[in-house]
Amino acid sequence: MIYPFMTLDDGTEIVHSEMYQNGEVKVYIEKPDEKDGFHYASCFLPDYTWKEVNGFTDTEIERYREIIESTAHLILEFAQEGGFENASNF
Repeated sequence: MIYPFMTLDDGTEIVHSEMYQNGEVKVYIEKPDEKDGFHYASCFLPDYTWKEVNGFTDTEIERYREIIESTAHLILEFAQEGGFENASNF
């Protein structure tokens, strides 16, 4: 299952998976791009392992890294609870 987490001011979407049996959560970042279609990257928590980075600059990845690190505790909690809506009882 994939759950929405955050939409940034530039249209970048951040979503996350449910928690896998091994304790990992995949955080997927995607941003529309007129030329390339989409730029995307995956970060796996709790180790902050980046994979499949395509189209983003180092500056953009640094910004996303800061966002993910500052909200990882929420992402991990939501991943166990079935996303934000289930965790917040909406």
